[in-house]
Amino acid sequence: MTHRQFRDSLTGCLGFPVTPFKTDLSLDLDALARNVDEMAAHPFCALVAAGGTGELYSLTPAEIEQVVRVTVDATRGRMPIVAGTGFNAALGADIARRVERAGAACVLALPPYYIQAPEAGLFDYYRAIGAASSLPMMVYSRDWAVFTPEMVARLADHVPQLALWKDGQGDVKKYQRIMRDNGDRLAWLGGLGDDCVPGYFAIGVQAYTSSISNIAPKLSLQLAEAGARADWPRLTELMNRYVHPLYALRERMRGYEVTVMKAAMEMLGMPAGPVRPPLAACREQDLRDLRALMETYREVR
Repeated sequence: MTHRQFRDSLTGCLGFPVTPFKTDLSLDLDALARNVDEMAAHPFCALVAAGGTGELYSLTPAEIEQVVRVTVDATRGRMPIVAGTGFNAALGADIARRVERAGAACVLALPPYYIQAPEAGLFDYYRAIGAASSLPMMVYSRDWAVFTPEMVARLADHVPQLALWKDGQGDVKKYQRIMRDNGDRLAWLGGLGDDCVPGYFAIGVQAYTSSISNIAPKLSLQLAEAGARADWPRLTELMNRYVHPLYALRERMRGYEVTVMKAAMEMLGMPAGPVRPPLAACREQDLRDLRALMETYREVR
């Protein structure tokens, strides 16, 4: 499959498995295999291993390779695996080589560690990761990796492996301009969260990445389907009943976007374990509120 064929195949929703840990914070690869097998029973267009929701920045390169290999094996060819990388140019390139060896179909490049990188240095970072493997690359524009439409065009000129763009800024107005000015040069994905689905699909993304896929895969796919059909009444119904209450909980403390999802999984009988520092466990009051919300989520499991 060419890079263009791969990118065009990603429509609808990408699942985003967490990385389960044991109580001693070591990898729980058996739990990962079980969770991925269950997630892959649903028709996601791809799964993302060791991404932001998968606590990429708490993992070593060797652990990332293990996580990707287990995810590939557990998926059993039902869908391709996108694998996260980041940190710096040298580590990012090393991880790209590792995940290609582990069977990934695409590299997801998260922002580098340095938050004040000049454009030339930032482009060199992505160029190093892109050149490290034969895989297509997806850039995750989040946090300090902020791009103008012109910067996206220049980056595509500099990095031939760049095939997909995952927005994590949530600025729909700017993202629409990026998409308009760059056309079909790249595939455009929504990546900030399930709570941004209406805005993303309104401006024409072809897919979005879902952390809710960990606890309610059917709901993630229903959100994507309603968004792609521009069925705004149905989408509003799903958002108000399930998505907005969950994201309100996730916003109670920094880092909760992963912590809350892992706690919800445990409440629903799926192994997830704790989060690694610098993330922190859920507070007791938040656990009580989350437990009540998960009773509603049982409707869509």
